[in-house]
Amino acid sequence: MCNHKQSRYLAGFSILLLGTLGWFLMPQGTIAETQHHTRHNTASNTTNQAPKPIETTLALQISNSPDLKTLIPEFAKKQVLFIGEIHTRYDHHLTQLEIIRRLHTIHPDLVIGMESFQQPFQQYLDDYVRGDLSEQDMLRRTEYYDRWRYDYRLYAPILRYAREHDIPVIALNIPMELSRKVGRSGLDSLDETERAQLPEEIDRTDKDYAQRLKNIYNHHSGGQADDFDNFLTAQLLWDEGMAQAIADHLESHPEGHMVVLAGRGHLAHGSGIPNRLRRRMPVSTAIVLNSWEDSIKPGLADVLLLPEEQSLPKAGKIGASLEEDEANGNIKVAACLPDSACAKVGMKAGDQILAINEQKITKMADLRVMMWDKNPGDEITLRIRRQHWLSPTEELSYLLILQ
Repeated sequence: MCNHKQSRYLAGFSILLLGTLGWFLMPQGTIAETQHHTRHNTASNTTNQAPKPIETTLALQISNSPDLKTLIPEFAKKQVLFIGEIHTRYDHHLTQLEIIRRLHTIHPDLVIGMESFQQPFQQYLDDYVRGDLSEQDMLRRTEYYDRWRYDYRLYAPILRYAREHDIPVIALNIPMELSRKVGRSGLDSLDETERAQLPEEIDRTDKDYAQRLKNIYNHHSGGQADDFDNFLTAQLLWDEGMAQAIADHLESHPEGHMVVLAGRGHLAHGSGIPNRLRRRMPVSTAIVLNSWEDSIKPGLADVLLLPEEQSLPKAGKIGASLEEDEANGNIKVAACLPDSACAKVGMKAGDQILAINEQKITKMADLRVMMWDKNPGDEITLRIRRQHWLSPTEELSYLLILQ
């Protein structure tokens, strides 16, 4: 749902910069130096010791933080700028777009690397940017809603800007099938053809990164230690694969500049992609993170942004609870919500959705491709198949006004 309404968001979002960790997180001398003296008596002398003074601490100078306009010239000095995101935060993607817009005026050779697309589908991104492929067809052919699944409206402003200004978009991610297979069964489970699609070297020396990943693994898996090695290997392959894709592009465009858009966990502390890129080639980089809830330490990033949180505009909805039958390749209505578009036209539980606007629907990803840009009040034609107990199956078409 990227329409004319979004121009206001792109131009008017606000950003609070907490500070640049490289430039404004600095030693402050003895900022908090306190000495506590106990009373001179037997008890205090034998059971208590005065705390040692704090010689040096670090401070974020919030009042002196630069604005985005001030930082762009610094960003422009780097060949690769990593911008971390929470995938579901619309404001994070708007921040990414604003930086891209400003850098593109300085570096017309700018390219955009995106975690959200997988490497085997690069041709379709090229076709889309070139204008040879529609947005809907690009989503189908990159299998976006099968492989990434986040609401495409989050990324559409960036992709549309790239298309309008002929900025190449590089698919960074390794094939989902391979990372999942390694996560389940380990690296040895890959055959020669599969292994050839992945980087040869996996750097396992960053123990702090491994520990952070283990904390995530334990939180989500209940801590099944036997599987952590496979999980870690899959994550490292993910990082190595994206770093290799960046390096491959820069080797063929040694004077070029790139903005890399990826999840914050792949960028924080340089552990995921950045250090693995620098291991492959000497390149100047900077890391920008959107928001951070954990502890802030030197080395976390070069810049930490705190954009004002924004939500996507309301999407047009059918108002049905749906069930996907992957084995038989169909989607059925489980229920229509009261007073929904679905209920108002008389759709019923058990109806199988065949097509939307004459585009065939066999799985949830098909439906999401057809619905992602629809607004409340938009009309769609929905064709269904209805099963009857004592009479033949019938096909019906409905004109729905989305809510």
